[in-house]
Amino acid sequence: MTSPEAITTEILRQTALRGPDKSICPSEVARALAPEEEAWRRLMGPIRAAAIRLARAGQLEVLRKGKPVGPETEIRGVIRLRAPREGGAA
Repeated sequence: MTSPEAITTEILRQTALRGPDKSICPSEVARALAPEEEAWRRLMGPIRAAAIRLARAGQLEVLRKGKPVGPETEIRGVIRLRAPREGGAA
């Protein structure tokens, strides 16, 4: 199984490469870590949990319908991830 540290590192790597004006899908992180279909699908829960932890730490923005969602909010449904914008969450 992929470690939480590896998941966190890959999320931060991909969002940094994309920059604060573009987002990534959590499945992109999963596929990078485990390209086989069944393997990457099992990573989606841990990736979502890592994204929420990173958002709480101010290292990531979680987006729903293109808008940042506060990490204190119960995050449901389809999300995207991006590097935080300068000056904090928009």
